[in-house]
Amino acid sequence: MKYEETFEIVKNLAFDTDRILYKEDDTELFIHRPSKLSSRFKDYDVNKNFQIWMREGHRNFRPNHLRIMIDLNLRVRSRPDLVKELCLAFDNIFYHQDPDECIKDLNDQDFEHNLNSIQLIANLHQLFIIEQEYCYNKPSKYDPPTLFYQGWIRQFLVSGKEIDNLCMSVCNRQPPQAIFTSKENRKHKKFNPKVGDVWYLDEVESGQTKIC
Repeated sequence: MKYEETFEIVKNLAFDTDRILYKEDDTELFIHRPSKLSSRFKDYDVNKNFQIWMREGHRNFRPNHLRIMIDLNLRVRSRPDLVKELCLAFDNIFYHQDPDECIKDLNDQDFEHNLNSIQLIANLHQLFIIEQEYCYNKPSKYDPPTLFYQGWIRQFLVSGKEIDNLCMSVCNRQPPQAIFTSKENRKHKKFNPKVGDVWYLDEVESGQTKIC
């Protein structure tokens, strides 16, 4: 679904209602807007806040960013020849392109390891982007603030570091390496509005920066 269409659905979602945004077999991706917030989210705007849920069979749960990161890391481990294509697809979703269109050329590729279908992961990625752009209200060292999340997506796709160590870094709220964000971060001295697609891959391949 196009970014604008999904964003409108999110904005117009009524309190205490669900909306299914993606479905395949016995798995659903849906959103929910609670009318009351827990004390943990007391600083959030109740009118903007929404929750992202998955349903697998009879089991409902709330996925988090690590589901995207782990899934993509598993994919590149089984298909290192598709690193650039995966980076481009998930960058384009970050740039508000339709996730179904972005991963169209990857639909028929075989991945020995993954958590969910590439279609579901792509649509979930779009929802996480919208969630941060619409609901995030804290000061950030990144402009746009969503670049923190996207930087980690890129690092999980490109880094050779072990997956458990990468996850620990995310859970400890460490920032992604600057090589994956600096030239798109308006607050960084290396910001360059004219960078090309997957620009960070060129820097990684040149060996200018050690990738952890």
